[in-house]
Amino acid sequence: MTDKEHQELSAEEVLKKYDKESNKRSFSGVQLCFINGLCILFAIFQLYTAMFGILDAHLQRAVHLAFGSALIFLLFPGKKSWSLNHLHLIDIICAVISACCCLYIVYFYDDLVLRAGMNSETDFIVALLGTVLVFEAARRVVGWPMLTVALCFLAYAFLGPYIPGILAHRGVEFQEMFNHLFFTTEGIFGVPMGVSSTFIYLFILFGAYLETTGLGKFFIDIANAIAGWAAGGPAKVAVLSSGLMGTVSGSSVGNVAGTGSFTIPMMKKLGYRPAFAGAVEAAASTGGQLMPPVMGAAAFLMAEFVGVPYFDVVKAAIIPAILYYMGVWLEVHYEAKKYGLKGTPRNELPHFLTLLKEKGHLALPLVVIVYLLVTGYTPMRAALVGIFLTIICACIRKNTRISPHQIVEGLIEGSKGVLGVLIACAMAGIIIGVVTKTGVGLKIGTALLDLAGGHLLPAMFFTMITSLILGMGVPTTANYVITSTIAAPTLVQLGIPVLAAHMFAFYFGIVADVTPPVALAAFAGAGIAGANPIKTGVIAAKLAIAAFIVPYIFVLAPELLMINATAFTIIFSSLTALIGMWGISVAMIGYCTKNLNYCQQALFIIGGICMIVPGYVTDISGILIITCAYLWQKRNKE
Repeated sequence: MTDKEHQELSAEEVLKKYDKESNKRSFSGVQLCFINGLCILFAIFQLYTAMFGILDAHLQRAVHLAFGSALIFLLFPGKKSWSLNHLHLIDIICAVISACCCLYIVYFYDDLVLRAGMNSETDFIVALLGTVLVFEAARRVVGWPMLTVALCFLAYAFLGPYIPGILAHRGVEFQEMFNHLFFTTEGIFGVPMGVSSTFIYLFILFGAYLETTGLGKFFIDIANAIAGWAAGGPAKVAVLSSGLMGTVSGSSVGNVAGTGSFTIPMMKKLGYRPAFAGAVEAAASTGGQLMPPVMGAAAFLMAEFVGVPYFDVVKAAIIPAILYYMGVWLEVHYEAKKYGLKGTPRNELPHFLTLLKEKGHLALPLVVIVYLLVTGYTPMRAALVGIFLTIICACIRKNTRISPHQIVEGLIEGSKGVLGVLIACAMAGIIIGVVTKTGVGLKIGTALLDLAGGHLLPAMFFTMITSLILGMGVPTTANYVITSTIAAPTLVQLGIPVLAAHMFAFYFGIVADVTPPVALAAFAGAGIAGANPIKTGVIAAKLAIAAFIVPYIFVLAPELLMINATAFTIIFSSLTALIGMWGISVAMIGYCTKNLNYCQQALFIIGGICMIVPGYVTDISGILIITCAYLWQKRNKE
């Protein structure tokens, strides 16, 4: 690493370096007015259909992609050398053609339905152009990792007859494949695009308005008031504020840049090592994608794929998310204890009750959304209410009031904010289209089962590795689609509940953001902290240890996901799991009341895992082992 690479980066620089979605053009004059107008029209279309009824599935999704793809080509330059202030002719041409390809479906919708799959040569040309431009749009926004995965799947569709072994298939004709991808709802305009064109857009718009009202700063201030004074206070603020932001955030890297620009310098000032400071923020921000109710927009897709009510997904995610954050929190606490790091003096921190009085009303829309979801409202209706309530609540007090100009800006930012998710959903649709056409998902599941010899634990291990690899450098929503399509069926074939299998694949796809060598969230944290990226990634993976353990537990004991569980089993399993996370966290840092030796660390890990695994025998064993380890280390003399 050069000195230049070690220099601390601003939040904006981090976003541009590690999050391609942030590399947008900045316009002025007529071009700015045109782009803003297009964004506002996009928002009006989405709000209108949400209020008065969505269009037929293919029509709704086609219009959604028409707006989205046009904006992508206009906002994201095709080459780094192209101007960030002026449109390039090629971008304009691509924007027009991509929008026209989508609107072709809208204009000829009745004719296409009547022909029912008997596509003409013109249809094929439109499908080919439209699909190719989706690939190009994805390259510009989400980068090469996902593009490479999708291209490999597409190549597999054509090369099936030439592949040996279990993955062989009869092959798909060129024209047939592209018509399938573009003119059915099993390809680009499949379930992911359907969710993007309804729930996801509205929640991103909701998040844009929350940010406009200053909720992000409110979360950081609240976290400071609650934990800033404690041992290692700023690090605990990072954990708490990132968790709160994660309830509405859709990006690990974006979360790192948003809260990390404030918390990482605070941690370094207190005495935390730069790599540890960056790792804390990365682990905490990545956990935001596991935090209900949004879960990086994957919760909506999971509900559709698994075929359960959305609230069941949110409910299932609660305990694992708490365990994850408790693991990070405890490791931060014992790191502070180990090195004698104090908190921020109370007189330098905001007062909790004063904050609630001045800005507490900003969090009311979040509370209302959760209430609406619990009482049976659809996510789309809940998000719509949340959007209007956010604007109304902001106007309650003068210091949080937003102007008409800011309301319009919210529409613009919401439309821009959905572009990464939108194009990732389109690419995920391509992968799903290949899977449905070739049956490769079942074939990979069977291959993994054969490799595991039909045994559950090896199958879970191979599913974990597959999900980690598939999740590297891929946005949250697409990450879930890929891992659930390819990896989750392996566990389902072994009789694991579908929701548990999907959650397992989702967890390991997400934790790829802090797992080297492609740990984008950790690299972003390292950029702000001025630390070595790989070292930061290793520490972040250690802090996120709960994400590597808890999925195994909820597959073996689905009551942690509130599946077929009673109130007693849920409470008992949660308490024992929390004690287990304490034991593992102590071992990871190597400190309890004193520094631990290797044997004591091993005992805390073994005891912690026993406590996390539900069951009276494992719980009693875990308590005994942890108690022995605790008493042993306490008797040691420094």
